[in-house]
Amino acid sequence: VQLQASGGGLVQAGGSLRLSCAASGGSLRSYTTSWFRQAPGKEREFVAAFGWSGGSPAYADSVKGRYIISRDNSKNTVYLQMNSLKPEDTAVYHCATTRGVRSSWNDPQMYHAWGPGTQVTVSS
Repeated sequence: VQLQASGGGLVQAGGSLRLSCAASGGSLRSYTTSWFRQAPGKEREFVAAFGWSGGSPAYADSVKGRYIISRDNSKNTVYLQMNSLKPEDTAVYHCATTRGVRSSWNDPQMYHAWGPGTQVTVSS
């Protein structure tokens, strides 16, 4: 499966953005799809995951209550709605897929397909 992330941009603190991860060459219903982010000088960080079968998504504590991950099967796309953005949310955001179990969703080494990232910049 090939992934393409889009929707990043520059936004003021408190604002919102919606990222999209469009897939081709395979159905996202066959994979858990997650968002990771990486800020300059920092390690790649798990943000949120949407399980292949649906069910309860997983979120990093840093974004819980502000971000919502969802999937549109008809468009083979996963979305990340980001609300109440903070300057510390600034990073390159990547989407990726895995067939790993839920306990491994936050481990980037468990992911086999990555899309190019999209830059999110939150100004104070």
